[in-house]
Parts: sequence; C-alpha cells; structure tokens
Amino acid sequence: MTRVVITGYGVASPIGNDSETFLESLQEGKNGIGPITRFDASETGIGVAGEITDFPLEKYFIKKDTKRMDLFSLYGIYAALEAMEMAGLTKETVDDPDRFGVMVSSGIGGLPTIQDQVTKMNAKGPKRVSPMFVPMSIVNMVAGNIALRVGAKGICTSTVTACASGTHSIGEAFRNIKHGYADMMLAGGAEASICEIGIAGFASLTALTDETDPDKASIPFDSKRSGFVMGEGAGVLMLESLEHAQARGAKILGEVVGYGANCDAYHMTAPAPDGSGAGKAMKLAMNEAGVAPEEVGYINAHGTSTPANDQAEAKAIHYALGDAASDVYVSSTKSMTGHLLGAAGGVEAVASLLALQHQFIPPTINVTEQDPEIDLNVVKNEAVTAKLDYAMSDSLGFGGHNAVILLKRWEA
Repeated sequence: MTRVVITGYGVASPIGNDSETFLESLQEGKNGIGPITRFDASETGIGVAGEITDFPLEKYFIKKDTKRMDLFSLYGIYAALEAMEMAGLTKETVDDPDRFGVMVSSGIGGLPTIQDQVTKMNAKGPKRVSPMFVPMSIVNMVAGNIALRVGAKGICTSTVTACASGTHSIGEAFRNIKHGYADMMLAGGAEASICEIGIAGFASLTALTDETDPDKASIPFDSKRSGFVMGEGAGVLMLESLEHAQARGAKILGEVVGYGANCDAYHMTAPAPDGSGAGKAMKLAMNEAGVAPEEVGYINAHGTSTPANDQAEAKAIHYALGDAASDVYVSSTKSMTGHLLGAAGGVEAVASLLALQHQFIPPTINVTEQDPEIDLNVVKNEAVTAKLDYAMSDSLGFGGHNAVILLKRWEA
C-alpha cells in the first residue's frame, strides 16, 4: 500500500486566513467569535457567530466571480489554491492531471444563494430566478470549481455527511491515493451558512446557543455549555503519495495513516449516548494505522459545545482508547472558531497537523468549570507544549455520521 503525505494546506477561518495567522491564533487561544454582522439576527434569538473577517478576495478572484459562485465555493477555492501554493504546485506544473483529484465538500452548500433566490421568486415571480441559481447552490460545485481552477482531471467528488463532510473527504482522498487510484488529491471542506435561514434553522432545532457574550458562547466540555456557535470557512489539504512527493522534491509536512468511518444508526440529530459509534470509528482509524491507544498524543475533538455531543464524545474516547483515554490530550478548537459544519473537518485537520508540526496542544478556550461527567484530559484556556507523534481528528454529523482521521508527525 502507498503511504500518503501532506505537502500543503490552506485555511479560511474566523481566526485567520493564512497559515501564519491561523497558527498564531491556535497558539494564543484567540477567540474568533463575535456579534453577527451579516444581517439583523435579533428576531432569531441568536446573537453571535464565527464570521470570517478581512477575507483576501482579490488574491485569487475578480468581482465577477462573486456573481457566479456562492461564498462557500470561494472559500473552498481559496483554501485549495493556498494548499497548492504551499506545496509548490501550479496548474502548469502538475505532471499528470488524470491522476490529480479533488474531494472537497460542504454540509449544506449555497444556502445564502438558495435563500436569496427563493425570496426573489416569491417577490417577483419564477422568471426572475437567476440562471446561476443551480450551479451556485449545489454542494458539489466547490469540488468542481476547484478542479476547474487547478486542472485536476482525476476523481472529483463531494461527500455530504453534514458536519462530518470535511473529514470524510480527507479520509476518502487518503484511501484513493493509498490504493493507487491517484497520485495527488486536494481534500477538505468549505461552508458559508451564516445567513437568516441558516441561523433560524439551527436555532429552531435548539442546536445553537443563545448566549450573547462571545467569551461564554462556544465553551466545549464546560458544565454551562448550551449549544454551538455557527462558524464559516474552509480547510483543504494537499495530499500526495510519498513516492510522488519525494520524486518532485516536495517538503513533507505530515502523514495521514488512518481513517475510520461508520454510522450510529440511532437518531437523526443526536449522537448515540454511549458513544459506541464514534468510538468504533476511532478504533477503525487506529487499526488501519497500526497504532495503539497509548500512542495517540492528541485528539482534536468534535467538541461542539452542545450538552449531548460533548458527553457522548467523551464516552466515545473512553470506548476507543480504554485506559489511555484519561491521559490523552483533548481539545476543541471550535471554542475559537465556532462550528464550521461541513468545513470543520478540513480546518481541524489543519489544526491537528500544526499541533504535530509545532509540538503543542491548541487550547479549549473560555472553560471555567469542566463538566464533572466528562472525564477527559481537556487542555483548557492556554496551549501546552507536548511531545506528539500521532494526532486524531474527530467529526460527527447529523444522520449519525462518524468520521475520524489519524495523522502522524513527519520525521525526515
């Protein structure tokens, strides 16, 4: 089997849109959550979100692009092009476009576009719906648009599994290279659902916190947690076979060594309370990698800050790691970014990679009292230095979807 390495990454997030800023924010525990500014959210009962600020649109786009693509596509393309740049690749230097694929997804797709066009249709009639409505809103266009920009002519898909979408995409891309179907893959997730219908929809599910203080809103594992905070952005990895990366003299940043995916088959929106589904997915990832539980140094938890998720995920970690569960460092970077839905797995894979590269654990910020029911070694409020060889990233989605990837520190 072919080994699969990471040679680049790109990120657009509430805590930074370039590698240096994102790393610095993780190390310093920066809070990217603030009042919702995109629209008047007062009637929704929700006051805060993890909005992207200072997005460098002009780096890769012209104004016309914003009329032809929804924001989630723009975020995804941006992160993919950043990953290409870091990997030292351009459309012209890709040696075999037929063995270069894209697996970048979204949980919801072009929700702002859907909202705008339905509103226009209801107000002015069906003839006023934009001809760009469908290609702007469908989820797979983030992968399709990336492939167009980078000339990738291999497999191109978007796996839609709600909040597990980004991690599933990375895992499936890893397998495509591992089993010899591709040499290079851009993989991750993108999301932009901070709009009226997005906030109102999740609020009606009582999934979002109604806390208005940004420092008390996204507090995974805290006893006072009351729901998640909507975030937005994209995270994309450049994956390559080890042989391909070495042949072109690429700088290798890390390695993907395991992937686990399954389903709770328990409930539409709630995780299995005993954590067995997610726990089995973690075991699958470790088994594929041939890694023992005590070798896992860090878990970037799904950690949404909802009462149900955080407790079930703690049980999942104990189910998977056994006695090692009490020692492994655990944190949720959603405390800083909010929940990026389908993009969460992409951005959190980058965070996990950076933890391995720089030997530190990003903190779960704004925790005042850890829930006594959550028996985990949660890194709270400040980053800690740690010797790490393996990091795990968990993503759990509505529909019972569980996806886990296991990354290894690269030693030349």
